[in-house]
Amino acid sequence: MKTGLELTSFDDFLKLARRQAEPQQLLFVFTRNELPADHTPEQAASYAAGQGGHLAPVVCVDRGLHEIAGFEAFASEAEAHIDDWAVIFAAALPGIGNRPPTPLAIDQALERMVETVRGGQIASYIAFDREGIPLRLATSH
Repeated sequence: MKTGLELTSFDDFLKLARRQAEPQQLLFVFTRNELPADHTPEQAASYAAGQGGHLAPVVCVDRGLHEIAGFEAFASEAEAHIDDWAVIFAAALPGIGNRPPTPLAIDQALERMVETVRGGQIASYIAFDREGIPLRLATSH
């Protein structure tokens, strides 16, 4: 996606996607903070104190730009279907030749996105908190 707009909110992400020459399909992976299955007692104590854990994908979804009015409506829809999500990872998949991406391309991109988020490879995505504010996340790998 071409930039030129500083991202200070989820709604800025939508504005930027709408300014692109090619049609965009937006991809999202909702995550929740979890304690790893093989956690140590120290990790459990830290997690109980509100620190640590990892972001685990729980739901992935794609939306066309016309399907999202803004963060408030999008988050409200998510709240109705996803328990205790913490962070949304977002990406835009451009179409080609003024045509939107194909359903197969969308499915493949979402699968890759879930796997890379699961593996902690998040640098190519924009992360948003529950308020729609962009986050800078560091991996501990």
